Amino acid sequence: MHEYQRYLCLYSWKFARVMKVAIIGAGICGLYLAWKLADRGCEVTVFEKKEKIGKKTCSGLFSERILEFVPQSQNLIQNEIDSSLIHFPKKTLKIKFFKKFLVMDHFQLDNLVAKLAERAGAKIILNYNVNKEDLFRFQNDFERIIGCDGAFSTARKYLKLKPPQFYLGIQGFISKEDNSNFAETWPTKSGFFWKIPRGKEIEYGIVEKPKGAKSLFNEFLKKNNLRLERITSAIIPQDFIIPKNQKITLCGDSAGLTKPWSRGGVIWGLIAANFLLKNFPDFLKYRKEIKKFFLPKIIFSKIITKIFYFFGFKFPQLLPKNIKIEGDFLI
Repeated sequence: MHEYQRYLCLYSWKFARVMKVAIIGAGICGLYLAWKLADRGCEVTVFEKKEKIGKKTCSGLFSERILEFVPQSQNLIQNEIDSSLIHFPKKTLKIKFFKKFLVMDHFQLDNLVAKLAERAGAKIILNYNVNKEDLFRFQNDFERIIGCDGAFSTARKYLKLKPPQFYLGIQGFISKEDNSNFAETWPTKSGFFWKIPRGKEIEYGIVEKPKGAKSLFNEFLKKNNLRLERITSAIIPQDFIIPKNQKITLCGDSAGLTKPWSRGGVIWGLIAANFLLKNFPDFLKYRKEIKKFFLPKIIFSKIITKIFYFFGFKFPQLLPKNIKIEGDFLI
């Protein structure tokens, strides 16, 4: 850790005291930021609306990069995935990943990072649903505020920013052991069905636009004679929404930072968090750097995904049977 980074937190240029930081939301991004900022010496308070920490609706399929952010998560690995079969109606493609994907329990990952944050000195307050009045008051109580409060971010609404585009993710499980090293997907009009072998069980799911996602998933399950257990769902945002504000900013799902082709957001959110940490407490510089990093990737990915789907459904014979890609970035 560089000494200048510690001084930025330990001594505010204005008050010559510990910098107080409020983080709204105890998801993976909020907890990671709390851990790292507290480790630098900041006085960090995390406000979480739920009674318990841990995201339950998530496939927990992360590239090996997760170990760069949270090395301690090595012990949470349930299975390793190095490729995926994409089943278009008239052709199946095999996608090989440059970096393996690791299957983990997102709930356990969140709780692991929460413990690391608390050990570093961060304070986590559960069952506290932050509202607009709280955010108004927090601007006097804290020197920096970071919104990591998910798809329906109160911090984003408080700043009067546009909402992201929403998708619906639904998942369920079958109690059957499967240690296969590949996942499977079946493209839909605006998303896909998936199958992920998790070692001791198999996960099936869908990500699609909210209208019609449930009926599509039910048809898929019926067609394949599948009966799932522990079915859950969650809204998934996708966009790039970072405010021009020096005191309040957004990170992770609240900013819509999910991959346009898979809707996965953990690695993108953690990368954004590292940009924030690098530039902290300068939120405007943070915005400038992640805009330069993410916007080209988002635009390019959306174009490539549309082209890929078009050829997959209309002209599958023109697509190669085997493709190798970078799972977190298409460029």
